[in-house]
Amino acid sequence: MDQLLFAELDPATAERLTKEALDGLEDGELYLQVSASESFAFDDGRLKAASFDQARGFGLRGIAGEVSAYAHANEISEGAIRRAAETVAVVKAGHGGVAPAQPPRGTNRRLYTDADPLSAVPFADKVALLERIDAAARARDPRVAQVTANLAASWNVVEIIRADGVRVRDVRPLVRLNVGIVAESNGRRESGSWGLGGRTLYDGLFDEAAWQRAIDMALAQALVNLESVPAPAGEMPVVLGPGWPGILLHEAVGHGLEGDFNRKGTSAFSGRVGERVAAPGVTVIDDGSIAGRRGSLSVDDEGTPTERTVLIEDGYLKGYMQDRMNARLMGVAPTGNGRRESFCHAPMPRMTNTFMAAGSEDPGEILARVKNGIYARSFGGGQVDIVSGKFVFSCTEAYRIENGRLGAPVKGATLIGNGPEVMRRIVAIGNDLELDEGIGTCGKGGQSVPAGVGQPTLLVEGLTIGGTG
Repeated sequence: MDQLLFAELDPATAERLTKEALDGLEDGELYLQVSASESFAFDDGRLKAASFDQARGFGLRGIAGEVSAYAHANEISEGAIRRAAETVAVVKAGHGGVAPAQPPRGTNRRLYTDADPLSAVPFADKVALLERIDAAARARDPRVAQVTANLAASWNVVEIIRADGVRVRDVRPLVRLNVGIVAESNGRRESGSWGLGGRTLYDGLFDEAAWQRAIDMALAQALVNLESVPAPAGEMPVVLGPGWPGILLHEAVGHGLEGDFNRKGTSAFSGRVGERVAAPGVTVIDDGSIAGRRGSLSVDDEGTPTERTVLIEDGYLKGYMQDRMNARLMGVAPTGNGRRESFCHAPMPRMTNTFMAAGSEDPGEILARVKNGIYARSFGGGQVDIVSGKFVFSCTEAYRIENGRLGAPVKGATLIGNGPEVMRRIVAIGNDLELDEGIGTCGKGGQSVPAGVGQPTLLVEGLTIGGTG
């Protein structure tokens, strides 16, 4: 592995250059990365696109107080690092130097294999899988009008070198399969989709039971939507299904619990540690240490081991997700949430796998409590204002609830509300916690990283529904 990372730079030189560049600064690191990724898109009965990309480079960051400087290059060499050090040196101006921050604690934990998923399966086998998915989906139902199947994988080798001599390495695989189906009946077309993945090799995606289930789920969603009626509008009780609906929690609440927003006072949760911010029984956790999950990391992108961080416990705010810089400035410990998209980006506090813990109520009994409302099983896109917590989310699969039972599927439903307010309006928490299937990607500050979500069945006593009925 050293030969791969340091083809133009030996480890001893990398450590010396890092120490020279960051001498006198509080914190920082040299982040080295070599990556490979591939993707396949199968549509309209044939392979529409196939891509393969490789990247290598470094990012150098120096921190003094609240100021940081970052420089990067797609060339790993002594000369390039010295040029980057000149940029990072700007934060030393007028800075007398302080004791360096303590290094991250060490760990030998491995949450996933370090094998390369791209080379483990021949190109022809990947295309053949997509062909089988396409054929099987079309054979399922005569109403299937279009099938899309996407397969993707990446393999990242990162090494973090600090001025104090600490070196941390992580080798990260990631795979994903998505199936989309358009069904048509009586001139009407509706779509459904399903995906799965994680920090594994391709093996799980090639398992016939797994991809057949993806077809079943995508088709079921499309066929349900064919029968949908216009969604009602107004304020009413909403039952959120388990698993993927946790994306609403991720967006409407999770970002507001990231350390940088709270240090700067721009989150609805700023300065509220110890206060009740949610209904009794609501416990929200970010856990990057779950083996094999899409949002998991053995160590974050600053070298800190990931961990299980309780953010809200029984309705009370316990703390925030922290990278090293924000943790130091807020006088708390880092939580292993310093993440970056690639060597081209500086790290910031980001979610890993964020979910609400299970309660004790039976999901069927929760549904039975609602006389007139909406059951939301799956979400598409949404918009969130971090400062206010206001959000708008569109449902891709939802149903009327009539006298405690699921009624007709509805189309065009959007949920409109305020994240912190929704947390206070939760009146029932199911015992059926599910994590998503491994498809989430989180955006923040122009950076995208893999993330996981999850929740049990929830009953929110009142949400505004934007509908067309």
